[in-house]
Amino acid sequence: MTAVRETFLRELRRIDSLSQVSSVLSWDEQVNLPPGKASSSQRAAQSSALAELVHREFTGSAFSDLLQRVEEDTDEPDEDLEIILREVRRDLDQAQKLPSDFVARKASHESSTYHLWKSAREKNDFAAFAPALEKTMQLARDEAEYVGYRDNPYDYHLDKHDPGMDACGIGKLFDELQTGLVPLAEQILSFAEEIKIPVLKGFPKDKQEIFLREVLESLRFDFTRGRIDVAVHPFCSGNGADTRLTTRYDSENPLDSLFSAIHEAGHGLYEQGLPSEWIGTPLSEAAGMGVHESQSRIWENQVGRSHAFWNKWEPRFRELFPEPLAEITSEQLFLAINKVSRNPIRVDADEVTYNLHIILRFELEQSLFSGDIEIKDLPGAWNEKAEKLLGLQPTCDAEGVLQDVHWSGGAFGYFPSYCLGNLLAAQLWERALEEDIPDPEDPSKLLSWLELKVHRYGRRMNLLELTKGVTGDSLDPRCLLRYLESRYVSLYEKAN
Repeated sequence: MTAVRETFLRELRRIDSLSQVSSVLSWDEQVNLPPGKASSSQRAAQSSALAELVHREFTGSAFSDLLQRVEEDTDEPDEDLEIILREVRRDLDQAQKLPSDFVARKASHESSTYHLWKSAREKNDFAAFAPALEKTMQLARDEAEYVGYRDNPYDYHLDKHDPGMDACGIGKLFDELQTGLVPLAEQILSFAEEIKIPVLKGFPKDKQEIFLREVLESLRFDFTRGRIDVAVHPFCSGNGADTRLTTRYDSENPLDSLFSAIHEAGHGLYEQGLPSEWIGTPLSEAAGMGVHESQSRIWENQVGRSHAFWNKWEPRFRELFPEPLAEITSEQLFLAINKVSRNPIRVDADEVTYNLHIILRFELEQSLFSGDIEIKDLPGAWNEKAEKLLGLQPTCDAEGVLQDVHWSGGAFGYFPSYCLGNLLAAQLWERALEEDIPDPEDPSKLLSWLELKVHRYGRRMNLLELTKGVTGDSLDPRCLLRYLESRYVSLYEKAN
């Protein structure tokens, strides 16, 4: 490798190291930061300063000139380097359009807004959060306009999370899914509402932690390169060298901590499966959030809610929690694990109705960016769509418009990634069952297959390209519908 290429990669990795410091600061803010206003104000200033530094280093003339020199260096063709250059150029062209002071202001605002959202949710006070969300929305519009998406700002945010996707393409997929999913969900709900499914209560938090750590280790999450902590809203951050997961514990809802942990571990397994030799470059970065979510959802749902998984783990679950499970049969426990109900909370929703929660948010985000609704009208619009799509009305804004952390951080366009991830997860699972893995519910075999088919590519392909490359077909909502019908209709028909 020529000297200029080595210098370029070294600088790219140095800038990525600064970005990783920012990631650790964000993790610490949600896990460890003292609750006082002074602490949050200081963290906002720290986040702002670091965001401005990363942006200045990345967009400065020194790195830009170095990138151009490498692009012009044609002495030794290198396919890996060509992918890196393509992706860095894409990132740099957009980043250079954002003024440094804007990046700093945005980072500071998003840090302080997280604490406002947290307080507003605890107090069920949307009005207290609305002014900050107004500013977040304006920053999102400004960012899109800087980059060149003045006429279609929402497409910019969708593409930022899932390169190559826009509202039109996602809308077509979601319309097809919704057409099949609404009647299927109603059919399954009609079965489920006739069955008495036990409520799981009285599960000590310390034993929950023991159980989920054993589960994550069995899924091959590497705790020598990662950790798990507690946060208000579960998340995963970091890279394959330092992968940070969070969950939350509730003694009256033990499945929440477990499936949140499995979900975030799915993200972590993807990060740990990306090519370690390329850390700090796009070849060791996710193909997009839709692909990322496919990895978390396949472990949480296709694996974590399966008969095979619970045939293995039920004895240990009963060993740790003998009293609360004493009167619950294996069949009842499995129904509780796969309970389908009208739940207002997205993260607590079953996998049958979950995607309707995402379609709700996708439609609201479209309306916000088009100007069809204003921030002040969000609670009413949310409740109206919840009634239409989910057949329920949230009892308060804390279980409605205030339930998610995403908008507090300006993560518009992220929600559709969850549903795109579910579509891909079902398609990957179907392919694994059909062709590649004799026993896909064996975690070791599934992880090896995913590392081969998905993880090793990094950003070589986007969501649509990867779907076609791995499965041979375009992203297809019918795969998810087939999976849900196969698992849940038969489960509830048998229970009836």
